[in-house]
Amino acid sequence: MILSNQENIELINTIKELVVNSRKNILRNINSEIIITYWSIGKLIIEQETKKNITDKSSRQLLIELSKELTLQIGKGFSRSNLTYMRLFFLKYPDGVTLSHQISWGHYYELLKIDDDLERRFYENQVSNENWSIRELRRNKSTALYQRLALKKQKDEILNLSNFGQKIESETDLIKDPYVLEFLNLSEKESFSEKELEQKIIDNLQEFLLELGKGFAFIGRQHRITLRNRHYYVDLVFYHRILKCFILIDLKINEVEHLDIGQMNLYLNYFEMEQNVEGDNPPIGIILTTEKDDVFVEYAIKGITNKIFVSKYQLYLPEKEALQERIKSIVEKE
Repeated sequence: MILSNQENIELINTIKELVVNSRKNILRNINSEIIITYWSIGKLIIEQETKKNITDKSSRQLLIELSKELTLQIGKGFSRSNLTYMRLFFLKYPDGVTLSHQISWGHYYELLKIDDDLERRFYENQVSNENWSIRELRRNKSTALYQRLALKKQKDEILNLSNFGQKIESETDLIKDPYVLEFLNLSEKESFSEKELEQKIIDNLQEFLLELGKGFAFIGRQHRITLRNRHYYVDLVFYHRILKCFILIDLKINEVEHLDIGQMNLYLNYFEMEQNVEGDNPPIGIILTTEKDDVFVEYAIKGITNKIFVSKYQLYLPEKEALQERIKSIVEKE
């Protein structure tokens, strides 16, 4: 009896789901075996060093000899560099049960480059929670994402950030200060307009979304608002799927003024009354500027019920070491 079209569709979808899940399981199992194998190799190396009372200098020679023999007998994948990281893998994760088999060896390779345990745990959780690619992990490390988030927190909050990753539960969890826009390839000495800055962001929208963080969906640019027969334009509009609200971003190439904050307040009121639908939360406004006076911003925003944030943006990678020292001082001081 010939199956109906609907039955065919259901059969095909069922088979497709079975095959897709099977392939995922195969890849997951392969990754798990690689992780366990490399951890075990690291364990064997450390055990040999302990047994023979091998020093750091002797360890270097041991890894060189192991690399030559293993490459000759097994093949690629056992360079001295790889063996060094396998050894470090065991040292950093002596309890192999705690290893996440959702994370690839390529991710662990990048994580092992991080000396600070709190920082490494943060990125490990973010990779698992947000399914970061290796490229995304490298970029967030290079822009000191952990340090930028941690600087706004107290000791207990820093520990929670490390142990559980970043959780988006309120508008303050979204905000970074500064935002790092090095991917725009603009120099701070270079003269450019706000329109040119906006165009650069649109040209690099994927990178900008990565910098904004989890949950952002791009809605549009230069969103027009008409009041009193006059047009106003919001530079960039996003929607946050976790907080269920619009995010309005205004770009400034100079220091923010109180008029800029008033303008953003107007935009937010308009969006809440004219654009929000049932289930939407009040919109959030972010003004990105090159310069920010915290005291001035505090006075300018005080009394405004809308959620307005002023953050700096910079066109170069941050000085990670200085940020690390500041976070270390917060943890040790408390």
